[in-house]
Amino acid sequence: MFKNILLPTDGSTLAAKGFKAGVRLAASLGARVTGVFVIPPYTPPVYGEGMAFAYQALSPRDYQRDQEKVAARALAAIEKAAQAAGVRCSTRSITAPYPHDGILKAARAAKCDAIAMATHGRGGLGGLLLGSETQRVLAHAKIPVIVVR
Repeated sequence: MFKNILLPTDGSTLAAKGFKAGVRLAASLGARVTGVFVIPPYTPPVYGEGMAFAYQALSPRDYQRDQEKVAARALAAIEKAAQAAGVRCSTRSITAPYPHDGILKAARAAKCDAIAMATHGRGGLGGLLLGSETQRVLAHAKIPVIVVR
């Protein structure tokens, strides 16, 4: 059925729920998993005239280094879950302006045939106003998306 399942993470407890379900699915199918962490691009802070000297912002290099550390911690959790389940795993971080774009780009690059991710399950006005990366992935994915609640 599925041979390579993409498991997006942002390091949150909710994302862990999604990737753990994805690892269990991969184990039952004999598939492998690919973990992905999307790093937002560096955006220089904008301050009023008086703030220019009051706050020293991270440089683009420092920002990237810090984000790669966060990504490594988040992706290590996927690797650990996959290893415990006996599932082959690869991981990558990708820079993209929107998480759903990065997730879909990573799925194409790794030739994944499914994506497994969690959702808050917000509906109604909350879902409309807040939006959802899961909803955006569902709307734009060309491969099956397994949503965990």
